[in-house]
Amino acid sequence: MKYGYARVSTVAQDLTVQVEELIKEGCHEVVEEKFTGTRTDRPQFKMLLSKLCSGDTLVVTKLDRLARNTREGIEVIENLFENGIKVHVLNVGLLENTTMGRFFLTTLLAVAEMERNLIIERTQEGKALAKKREGFREGRPRKYTKRQVKHALDLLETHTYKEVEEMTGINKRTLIRRKNEQRLNNL
Repeated sequence: MKYGYARVSTVAQDLTVQVEELIKEGCHEVVEEKFTGTRTDRPQFKMLLSKLCSGDTLVVTKLDRLARNTREGIEVIENLFENGIKVHVLNVGLLENTTMGRFFLTTLLAVAEMERNLIIERTQEGKALAKKREGFREGRPRKYTKRQVKHALDLLETHTYKEVEEMTGINKRTLIRRKNEQRLNNL
């Protein structure tokens, strides 16, 4: 039986393209997971591995869906090979349990790990540059402008939090947070 495994690293990412490719490849069942690849305790992946039997094929769209580092990837795939399970990576092909197959696998996994590390390095460099900019604030951009918040805080002088929330759409929690920030900046 052919099983597909689709994974993205965050809840905000979409699995649609991977799932469609796996179905197109003829997978009878596709297991989806939104879980970082840096962790080895991926629950859906573990469940899928426990289902696989000799003669089955595990299909993924890319090798880094299985593992993010060389050691874990080799471990997972060798374990699958030992249990008579085939591994098909759509952008590479069917991985074989041969000397050349293992060499190819090790090389691909090392490249995937290197790519991931380069992405992390570039991200860290970008953050370091961004932190040097005046007004830098890490995290999600604020939903409301300073002007909108100032207007809402001014309304609080004559209205309740609930009334201001109804008028501006800015919730009480945000208003309290911004009011406290304002107070700290004025000290």
